Amino acid sequence: MISPLLANLFLHYAFDMWMGRKYPDIPFERYADDVVCHCKRLAQAEGLKAELEQKMAECRLELHPEKTRIVYCKGKSKQGNYPGRRFDFLGYTFRPRKSRTRQGEYFVNFSPAISDKAAKAMRQTMRSWALQNRSDKSLEGLAYMINSVLRGWIEYYGHFYKSAMYPTFQHLDRKLAWWARRKYKRFKGRKRRSARWVAKAAECQPWLFDH
Repeated sequence: MISPLLANLFLHYAFDMWMGRKYPDIPFERYADDVVCHCKRLAQAEGLKAELEQKMAECRLELHPEKTRIVYCKGKSKQGNYPGRRFDFLGYTFRPRKSRTRQGEYFVNFSPAISDKAAKAMRQTMRSWALQNRSDKSLEGLAYMINSVLRGWIEYYGHFYKSAMYPTFQHLDRKLAWWARRKYKRFKGRKRRSARWVAKAAECQPWLFDH
């Protein structure tokens, strides 16, 4: 664990303090070696990128060739069309999304939601639970086993566009239906019936699973 700590300390001086001196008018967020800088103009972004490449080379580092790019954060009030209009940061994908005002009007807003990579990691974790093989447990027992993980996902990724998590949680519901088909003889070979049973359980006991 010492390497990430040293890297963070190094970038504090090599990047954070340098940005404060060189570009005090450009806000940024940094987590470890992932950084997002907010430029107002394309020329400003291109100039910053060029100087960062030179600065990192002086520190015997280099910018990631695929992750380092300029993205146009297009929203309702912004005009123009650029090829890069999305990026991932800390498990979120930032891109233009349809939003709705309190008056019910729709508009385009540049907003975050869970990234495809994070959703894929969630599904991999769900597969590792092998719920279909837990026929010794009750539905309540399964909930007790996985709810702490579900709660963590929801608390982190659910702050923005919680609906983007629905397809991943539907994957979990299919796993629960598979568990039901293996546990109860009346559901054996009946995918639709077991899926309806899971949906009914969620309706009658919405507090059971955190999702």
